Amino acid sequence: MEARVGVVVEGGQRALNTAHSSVVDASARKFLQQPQQPQHNLSVPKRSLNQHQAQIGTVQQLLAGGIAGAFSKTCTAPLARLTILFQVQGMHSDLAALSKPSILREASRIANEEGFRAFWKGNLVTIAHRLPYSSVNFYCYEHYKNVSFLQSVLGLDNHRESASVNLGVHFVGGGLAGMTAASATYPLDLVRTRLAAQFKISVLNSNSFGTLQRQAIYYKGIWHSFQTICREEGFLGLYKGLGATLLGVGPSIAISFSVYESLRSFWQSYRPNDPTVMVSLACGSLSGIASSTATFPIDLVRRRMQLEGAGGRARVYNNGLLGTFRYIIQSEGLRGLYRGILPEYYKVVPGVGIVFMTYETLKMLLSSVPTSF
Repeated sequence: MEARVGVVVEGGQRALNTAHSSVVDASARKFLQQPQQPQHNLSVPKRSLNQHQAQIGTVQQLLAGGIAGAFSKTCTAPLARLTILFQVQGMHSDLAALSKPSILREASRIANEEGFRAFWKGNLVTIAHRLPYSSVNFYCYEHYKNVSFLQSVLGLDNHRESASVNLGVHFVGGGLAGMTAASATYPLDLVRTRLAAQFKISVLNSNSFGTLQRQAIYYKGIWHSFQTICREEGFLGLYKGLGATLLGVGPSIAISFSVYESLRSFWQSYRPNDPTVMVSLACGSLSGIASSTATFPIDLVRRRMQLEGAGGRARVYNNGLLGTFRYIIQSEGLRGLYRGILPEYYKVVPGVGIVFMTYETLKMLLSSVPTSF
């Protein structure tokens, strides 16, 4: 989700900047047809415009992006939890009972057995994960795209104005930044999966009053999850499934970026007068669906590896990433790699729309706040 959100926000901002530049160019051409004014009248607005753009391009954009992402994930949290629950089905369940999964039936089960608030299980960790992830991703992207090694590999020193080189810098820098941010914040992502995938179980307690049945959960919060995982699985238990996560970052960014840019260019070539916001939302949603379809099997494997040994259960996959793929295909078929794809599709469009609208609203509000950054 992070990759497609970054693509649509960055693409939408680039489209808005392009529209703004077109208006400026048209005004300049109109101005040249008029008698020229003194030179000093032109330089002052230019400096003011650059200063204003610099003020809304650093801390404000980072804050707006983090809040927008957290708000979007909160709104789509019920669908996100359904996706995770479907993804991990088959690990410790009878496969014959999983032939016809139903979103409505699973949602009803959650509401009846766990309560309405259970749809947001793990969402607090998601919000806590989003802000540092955005910060690390933003900082690393700005750093990686200026590294001399990356510039020399992409030929930036010899072709500074090349569009293909700039595209390569965005792609490679974005991929490296995404991998760094995912690695730095991965324990939060794993804890979020553990909290979202668990549900209350019945436990029998015997005492002097007889045998009582109560509902219990294994992980009782964020800090308890960290303590339990480190105690039972060691510190490295917090990084289960990291390889699959890093493997999926590159393809996700590549597909989201390429599909988004291709669709936007095609759209604007035929309908150049359409609102940039509508174009960005439509192209961002379609690129998100394409990215989810292509990388969903990697995401499913990542979730299952994150749950290996959770709650004291026996390990299911003992042969690494490729062995996990092979085991799922042999036991559940190719369809098993796409368990939970429907709720994932359902959350793409509202997720992209919410984050884009929230980002643009917050950016306008923050741009009016005086700052010294």
